[in-house]
Amino acid sequence: MNLSFKTIALISKHQNLGVMSPLLRIGNFLESRNLEVLLDSFTATHITEKEYTILTLDEIGVQADLVIVLGGDGTMLNIARKLAFFDVPLVGINQGRLGFLTDLSIDTMLETLGSILDGRYIIERRMLLTAEVMRNEVLLFNALALNDVAVNRGIGGNMIEFEVHVDNEYVYSLRSDGLIITTPTGSTAYALSSGGPILHPSLDSIALVPVCPHTLSNRPIVVGPDAVIEVLMHHTEDARIHSDSHAHFGLQENDKVVVRRSPHAVKLLHSSSHSYYRMLREKLGWVEFS
Repeated sequence: MNLSFKTIALISKHQNLGVMSPLLRIGNFLESRNLEVLLDSFTATHITEKEYTILTLDEIGVQADLVIVLGGDGTMLNIARKLAFFDVPLVGINQGRLGFLTDLSIDTMLETLGSILDGRYIIERRMLLTAEVMRNEVLLFNALALNDVAVNRGIGGNMIEFEVHVDNEYVYSLRSDGLIITTPTGSTAYALSSGGPILHPSLDSIALVPVCPHTLSNRPIVVGPDAVIEVLMHHTEDARIHSDSHAHFGLQENDKVVVRRSPHAVKLLHSSSHSYYRMLREKLGWVEFS
């Protein structure tokens, strides 16, 4: 069943004057199809030639049928986390090289957007993680992550020590530079550079990827989507928790990090010709035999 798109919000990378021209092109294109165009307040600072309805992100989440994000994967990560509570579908347009999340090209964006508005698209639901830090049974930190939650040693510090539990069952104690708890979306980000597996975005699963473990037998583990992961800190060395490399918090000995699946998800729309494997080949430089 196709979604109905009547009100479209445009959101761009902040502090980037280069988005004005493509934003205006998209806005004019949408208006030519008799669609209402909305802007968030930050994006509106780039648009001076034309007046559109300006709303907060929360208002956009309530009123928009579709949100078009112009920028890179970092911009999409930020917007996706903020709009996940509203279940509004997102489309990503990349200004440079195509990203893992922003997979539409500026060169062909109007043609592709037209196809999506005509109902030719693929819907992907991407899982999110919630992360909490408990200290003496008191909640001190919580954050949402589309990519990953990482526990890392401090800059210039030594390895940190912690133990990992899954669903209240002890799994292992680890001495390492850290641990990445990743969604399928984040499996091609920080976790990939640490030797983690690539998880197809259609999977509902969570991967635990050690970062430079002292014992080489500590390998990545993939668990189910409803698993509750607990990391109990021992030797911290100024360790920190990071959520999508965005929100962060300093950890102390005996702190407990609790990570679980969020009840919310991100809804991404792709062109009907979108191929995840083709995108992997292009982004990771995989080659074909000639």
